[in-house]
Amino acid sequence: MTEIFKNSDNESIAASLFGRSSDPLVIFLHGGGQTRFAWHQAAIKISKEGFYVVTYDLRGHGDSFWSREGNYRIKDHKQDLLSIIETLNKPANLVGASLGGMTSLSLAGDDKYASLCKTLTMVDIGIYPNQEGSDKIVEFMSSAQDGFASLEEAAKYIADFLPHREKPKDLSGLNKNLRRKENNRFYWHWDPKFLQGRQGRDIKKYFGHLDEAAKKLYQPTILIRGALSDVLTEEDKNYFLTVVSHSEFTEIRNAAHMVAGDKNDIFNTAVLDFLKKHN
Repeated sequence: MTEIFKNSDNESIAASLFGRSSDPLVIFLHGGGQTRFAWHQAAIKISKEGFYVVTYDLRGHGDSFWSREGNYRIKDHKQDLLSIIETLNKPANLVGASLGGMTSLSLAGDDKYASLCKTLTMVDIGIYPNQEGSDKIVEFMSSAQDGFASLEEAAKYIADFLPHREKPKDLSGLNKNLRRKENNRFYWHWDPKFLQGRQGRDIKKYFGHLDEAAKKLYQPTILIRGALSDVLTEEDKNYFLTVVSHSEFTEIRNAAHMVAGDKNDIFNTAVLDFLKKHN
């Protein structure tokens, strides 16, 4: 079921709902350059196990609003998440990948809102993303501004960026991440303003506030890492587990930064086991 939430500025946030609203709430937050459909299989599986699942498009992505002012800071994403939780009027188990994980962490580690987070699942992101790995993603997202002539051309472009992943035979899913414009070309499904100032930024300075948030975490937490990731390095993983000493940890073999897409079944099982343990 599709739902449109409104944030505090009355802007529209597109979401998909799965399961019964009376069940424990799980909110999935995707990473930069993705949409809520990245979680589709996870949402189906987890909702069938007794959870009310919400996936939504972050601002500047998919079917959600694009900020005219280019407001795409963590605190902006956090306010959108807060609006959704307050609308649903119940604490949430937060599952966030990359940017979605940092957004979830910022809320869970905020004294004012911590009680709204029941559990925290960090998907291939720690307190800081690795500088080199993060810059590669920004470079990819900034490319192909002229669009693609076909889904096949877009699929090849993505396959070149993700050589460890088998190219899908059915390309229809790409329609969720691309917009087809009047000229019949396909373009990325995110606001170009989202990328402004991200390339080469000082990671430690830009995300320094998350260090303080992580130190305040008390909710059951799990860090899930793709073993091939260049965004959550071994060093970054160890730092997170030192700061958040009560956190559980799972590493998924043969998966890179986009863990859910690389090893969906294994990822879904890891998340579900954690949720069942703490709900």
